[in-house]
Amino acid sequence: MSMIHCRIVTPHGVYKEMDTPIINVDTEDGQRGILPNHMPIVMMLKIGKMETEENGTRQEYAVAGGLFYFRENQAEILTDAIENKNEIDAERAARAKERAEKRLASDDPNYDLQRARIALQKAINRMNVKGIR
Repeated sequence: MSMIHCRIVTPHGVYKEMDTPIINVDTEDGQRGILPNHMPIVMMLKIGKMETEENGTRQEYAVAGGLFYFRENQAEILTDAIENKNEIDAERAARAKERAEKRLASDDPNYDLQRARIALQKAINRMNVKGIR
């Protein structure tokens, strides 16, 4: 079976490298599934979910946006943050969501509303990937 070698890089370094037969990602243009021997492609990732199959097990990740690059069965993902479903701290994600909602509801001019909206999207995404509604 053909495989894709995937390398995920964050500002902290290489998060993970793995071989997978499929990568599903949320892009700015919608959901995309990448299989081995796909044509070369570069896509912007949005805050969303990524799914892979690793050692016969489906894995889900919360991705904080970024860049996806694929060529010759090599995928590289550059992102500010990524967490496997099993790494997500549900209580921390819920607190982050609550903080962002409070900032968005506040009249305080010192809050950056765009930053609060992005923080809210990331927290909701992490909760969705973890399976918390």
